[in-house]
Amino acid sequence: MKKITALLLCALIAVSSFVLVSCGGGNNEDAKLKLGLGVYSVAEKATDADGDTNGAGQAVITAAAVLIDADGKIVKCVIDTADNTVSYTSAGKAVANTSFKTKYELGADYGMKSPYGSTKEWYEHVDAFCALVKGKTVSEVKAYIAEGGNGDVIAAGCTISIADFVYAIEKAVANAKDSNATANSALKLGVSTAQETKDATGDATGSNKLTTDIFAAAVDAEGKIVAAINETVEVDFTFDATGKSTFDKTKAIKGKRELGDDYGMKSPYGSAKEWYEHADAFVAACIGKKASEITGDFTAAGCTIAVDGFVAAVAKIG
Repeated sequence: MKKITALLLCALIAVSSFVLVSCGGGNNEDAKLKLGLGVYSVAEKATDADGDTNGAGQAVITAAAVLIDADGKIVKCVIDTADNTVSYTSAGKAVANTSFKTKYELGADYGMKSPYGSTKEWYEHVDAFCALVKGKTVSEVKAYIAEGGNGDVIAAGCTISIADFVYAIEKAVANAKDSNATANSALKLGVSTAQETKDATGDATGSNKLTTDIFAAAVDAEGKIVAAINETVEVDFTFDATGKSTFDKTKAIKGKRELGDDYGMKSPYGSAKEWYEHADAFVAACIGKKASEITGDFTAAGCTIAVDGFVAAVAKIG
């Protein structure tokens, strides 16, 4: 009788252990994860034109998308950087660029191996860093930029500066919201930049504005979006009729979503919704669709602002 009781007890323990692993343990790939997007932006330079030398404005926008579990640990992470430079002449004329690509999009064409002699391209360093942060909390990730904290980063195969990556991840984790994404979801990040130019006159400053749209999404095995979030960052490099920069480098650059109600779409423009509310309506309309299906007018979905930039960013995840 004692032997039978002991066998039953062992069986119950085994079943209990199986249930714990299946329903709440760390191996549950069906557990819902939070999705977060963080964007860290800086204006690296805003110089004056001088004779035959054009003035230049450089905006570096680093985006990080993360999926995090109930314990605050990163399950997946993707990072990309839009590093774009625009210029203007000493006659106050804005110069149009031909195209904009992110560092990850450039791939081997970024040229870190040549002429700089690195053994890896930029995207390879970033992939190594993203692999390293899996399973880490944001506090553990921030420790990598503390004094003496980069040893593990170098050992993991990432030898480039990671500070902007860490700042973007910190924002992404802080912004993370409940979603239908799981560990089986693919995490995608699309970054698209457009340019608007205006020449300066004697009465008005010129403008060479960069608008960068970012779309982060978790995608299922069929390529359908199960969770998403977007952001837009505008950096307007202004200058006078002599090509002298009038851009304020001391002012922090924030995304439109990050600005929240301070973006001011309701006032003075009289919109019924703030920018982030229009963006939320666009994102909601993307759920259940493939990237290739996201086109056209989103007015019926409750987004009545221009969506060309949104759609261009979505197309990058396809």
